[in-house]
Amino acid sequence: MNTDTPVHTLPANLRGHELLDDPLYNKGTAFTEKERDKLGLRGLLPPHVDSIQEQLVRTYDAFQDMETDLHKHINLRQLQDTNEVLFYRLLSEHIEEMLPIVYTPTVGLGCQRFSHIYRRPRGLFIAYPNRDRIRQMLANRPHRDVDVIVVTDGERILGIGDQGVGGMGIPIGKLSLYTLIGGIHPSRTLPIIIDVGTNNQELLNDPMYMGWRHERITGDKYYSFIDRFVEAVKADLPSACLQWEDFATPHARPLLQKYRDKLLTFNDDIQGTAAVVLGAIIGAINVTGQSFKDQQIVFLGAGSAGIGVADYLRVALVERGLSEAEARARFFIIDRDGLLHSNRKDLVPEQVVYAQSWDKVSGWPKTMNGTIGLADVIGQTNATVLIGLSTVTGAFSESIVRAMAANVDRPIVFPLSNPTSNSEAKAEDLMRWTDGRALVASGSPFAPVECNGREIPIAQCNNVYIFPAIGLALSACQATRITDVMMIAAAQELGKNSPAIKDPNGSLLPALKDVREVAAKIAVAVGMQAVKDGVAPRACEDELRRRVARLQWKPEYPVY
Repeated sequence: MNTDTPVHTLPANLRGHELLDDPLYNKGTAFTEKERDKLGLRGLLPPHVDSIQEQLVRTYDAFQDMETDLHKHINLRQLQDTNEVLFYRLLSEHIEEMLPIVYTPTVGLGCQRFSHIYRRPRGLFIAYPNRDRIRQMLANRPHRDVDVIVVTDGERILGIGDQGVGGMGIPIGKLSLYTLIGGIHPSRTLPIIIDVGTNNQELLNDPMYMGWRHERITGDKYYSFIDRFVEAVKADLPSACLQWEDFATPHARPLLQKYRDKLLTFNDDIQGTAAVVLGAIIGAINVTGQSFKDQQIVFLGAGSAGIGVADYLRVALVERGLSEAEARARFFIIDRDGLLHSNRKDLVPEQVVYAQSWDKVSGWPKTMNGTIGLADVIGQTNATVLIGLSTVTGAFSESIVRAMAANVDRPIVFPLSNPTSNSEAKAEDLMRWTDGRALVASGSPFAPVECNGREIPIAQCNNVYIFPAIGLALSACQATRITDVMMIAAAQELGKNSPAIKDPNGSLLPALKDVREVAAKIAVAVGMQAVKDGVAPRACEDELRRRVARLQWKPEYPVY
């Protein structure tokens, strides 16, 4: 026997059909002759004993036979529910091809079709009518020990809006990546949907819809329900990390602010997105040879994600020597009502931070309705960075991009809205309009662009570069809280690993095939920052590195 092969003891009485039905322990046709005899499997499987490589060939052939991306998504989900080791091994060997299928953008379609493609339960469905039984429902989780929970209420799924109970596809997909990339053991993850109803009339009219058929609860009822949920998590799983995912803007930041100092928690749409964008921009600025503090940054989109990204960029500018006032002056943020400025009375407190002085902008050109739009801002500033988190398809028009490129040698343009159909611009258009000079990262995947005899890779600003590493770091360093400085440490380590630093024609972010290795480096950086922040026990860097390596689960069959 290979001495590197893990040896596991099965739970008592897990034999025969029950063993084959348990995705965590099932090896399918890879059970050995000896295991088949000992575990009551003789006759339940074809006689040939497969190696995992033989199984991978078969499962990959089946994947390729699927006609549409949705069918491929269903195929992978069924494999996950049948044999988790084989599922993760297949993903790890075809990560560039399969990541867009198991997560964005195809997961969005999976959420829309959730009630129609549902096969097998995974995670917990905590619905408002059962609000008095949350502790009981948590107690029904399939595995006692949990390191990471991803929870959504399904209201703002990617760029497609309210999907009700179908939003469960997002926590399932996210936690798959915690395991694939971060190495969190699949049994120690828990997807949860908070079902508070839906305002999606199409779902309410769908006879197949599996969620609570009720309009969304709001106000005090909503916040009381969330509070009960959080208290139950604190009581039953006090050391688990609770990640908030795809909550609508009115709820996302208030929930984060309310609970961030009470338990181990973060919001990936706000903090994870901010960290990965900061990491990509660090890489891009290194390519330009300019100073970070000389950037003029324009945002289209002032929701929780947009403001979250701006917050981390602002902190980075202050760290590099600017005052708070000087850093804020570098930002021009535009929402559906135009530029944020001091004369507007509709701004929430986190937006007011970035409101430009009305005295400064009052003389700028305006649109027909009197607002200062994106084109007006680009025309009045020497914008070096343009970031889109608006979900407005095609908002980065040719005239706007050409105007920006006329003033900047290497414009940094990030159309980050998901899914691809909501992107502010197509990568190939951005390259064509700038003669290949733009430094581009997108929200959804784009193919490499041929331009001036070069093949230019398009980095995907996917939070997968950040959140799996955060989960790994928390397990390694045993942190009790997640600070913004820890997230910025993740971004800075990601930026250090940008291929574009060594190759100006390279991607701004590491290749997906390298992302597990990069996650380990980020986890060490985050763990060290947690120690500095006083939210984790004292540990040296070498010790953290050893813990990270030990904790990264590998998809290999054990001997039973």
